[in-house]
Amino acid sequence: MDTRLETAEAVSGTASAVSWGSIAAGGFAAAALSLALLALGVGLGLASVSPWGGSGVSASTFNNISGAYLVIMAIMSSAVGGYLAARLRTRWTGLHTNEVFFRDTAHGFIAWAFATVLSVGVLAGAATHIAAGAASGVGAAAATRAVQTTGSYQVYVDKLFRADAAATPANSTAAGTTPPSAASSNEVSRAEVNRLFTTTFSGNADLTAADRTYVARVIAAQTGISQQDAERRVTEVVNEVKAAVDKTRHEAAKFALWMTAALIFGAFAASLAAVEGGQLRDGTWTERGLVKRAWA
Repeated sequence: MDTRLETAEAVSGTASAVSWGSIAAGGFAAAALSLALLALGVGLGLASVSPWGGSGVSASTFNNISGAYLVIMAIMSSAVGGYLAARLRTRWTGLHTNEVFFRDTAHGFIAWAFATVLSVGVLAGAATHIAAGAASGVGAAAATRAVQTTGSYQVYVDKLFRADAAATPANSTAAGTTPPSAASSNEVSRAEVNRLFTTTFSGNADLTAADRTYVARVIAAQTGISQQDAERRVTEVVNEVKAAVDKTRHEAAKFALWMTAALIFGAFAASLAAVEGGQLRDGTWTERGLVKRAWA
């Protein structure tokens, strides 16, 4: 038997190859460290943005930095969890060194999986609260945020019904005031247009030709602008909605890719750190790298 594997502890042939106690310890440590690093990242992120033009980093740079930090956070926390899962495990005797290598790697991977599930299932509330604070301070596009948080297109409806100072709305009086009945009609029209945006636009990614014409006619009647100007305003607002939706789609896709990278690198870091922890536990670590193993 390899003298490096000699130990005073005996392991029976019926003992489980999985040490759930060490896996749970490593998983809890990784999840807790992830939450701490997430809070740190939010603090650093809020310090790097500014609502003033020309100050702080741009939105694109901030998103890329956030994604890179997410990967680094996953690597650090997963490496700690994998290392603890292997280092705290009881040493086996009578096993080939290749089998020990595999089991240590598996313990690191399982600890990473346990930490991932724990973070999603148990710590999701705390993580969401922290991330929400960051999102509110980043200063993303107000229109996109309004659609995401309220589920309506009210901000775009407000742009459609924005009164033109040079025009006189059809419902205005000579004194420039709007009677109560006209105000009520305006609210009804706003609600109707908002429903059209929410249903028709959400389903077809655009307003139908008939809806465009109808909305332009309502806008012309409520604001006093011409039908042609109303149609041009509808087209501009619809294009703005499309741009906001497309931007949100791209940001969601980029975040998904960063999250995938973080998970993959986290799993690799946990498995690699577990091998180091296992070799330190067995006294085979060379302080320079992993011990080369003969696979024969």
